[in-house]
Amino acid sequence: MKVDKVTEHIVQWLKDYAKKAGTKGYVVGVSGGIDSAVTSTLCAMTGLKVLCVEMPIHQHADHVSRAQEHINQLKERFSNVTDVRSDLTPVFDMFINSMPEVEDSALVDLTRGNTRARLRMTTLYYHGGVNGLLVAGTGNKVEDFGVGFYTKYGDGGVDVSPIADLMKSEVYAIGELVNVPESIMTAAPSDGLYGAERTDEDQIGASYDELELIMNKIASGKQEQDFKGRELEVFHLYTSLNKKNQHKMNPIPVCFIPTELR
Repeated sequence: MKVDKVTEHIVQWLKDYAKKAGTKGYVVGVSGGIDSAVTSTLCAMTGLKVLCVEMPIHQHADHVSRAQEHINQLKERFSNVTDVRSDLTPVFDMFINSMPEVEDSALVDLTRGNTRARLRMTTLYYHGGVNGLLVAGTGNKVEDFGVGFYTKYGDGGVDVSPIADLMKSEVYAIGELVNVPESIMTAAPSDGLYGAERTDEDQIGASYDELELIMNKIASGKQEQDFKGRELEVFHLYTSLNKKNQHKMNPIPVCFIPTELR
């Protein structure tokens, strides 16, 4: 990948899109991870207004410190960047406490994690709405179109997806070019919904490097019989998650009424 050219292309795309939409710029949720760091930096490079939003919900200290380090660095580098902190912990706790208790702990954990993401989506759209800004998504290609590792109507609810055609390794390459803090570049990827101790690899069952390898081989025409050992395991994991999460990637199903019934 021509990292510098791709970076310039995304920045120009963001500028053009905001201009056509008649908006002032972008709002980005900054988590302390590589995807949000690269996305917010690319948005900042447009010269348009960029609002970085921290949205802690019982957030681990490591995530908070990395997010703040990145935001402070961006504000020093770009005069068009501002930030705001919306502490959603009380909102989340109040919501959960108003819900009935259920027995299945696995479903409870997953649902509460998705609820965090949906509260953050609502918060970003609030900040975007009152400031005339578009919500920039932070999902990469492996997450958005590979295994569907995101929350429907949560971090999947955005106006634009500037890095969704980039593999995770390509996001890191751009991160290095645009000077994302080293603490973020070397941190284990985590969505932050279940604490810092649960990384993306723990949740998915494979690393991004493994998933990216399988995704690329499938795109080149490789089939199940072409894999063995660990690659075959990841192939089965990848294809299972891809199939399971098609409901996130495809348009909402519409029940069309036959003409003869109208």
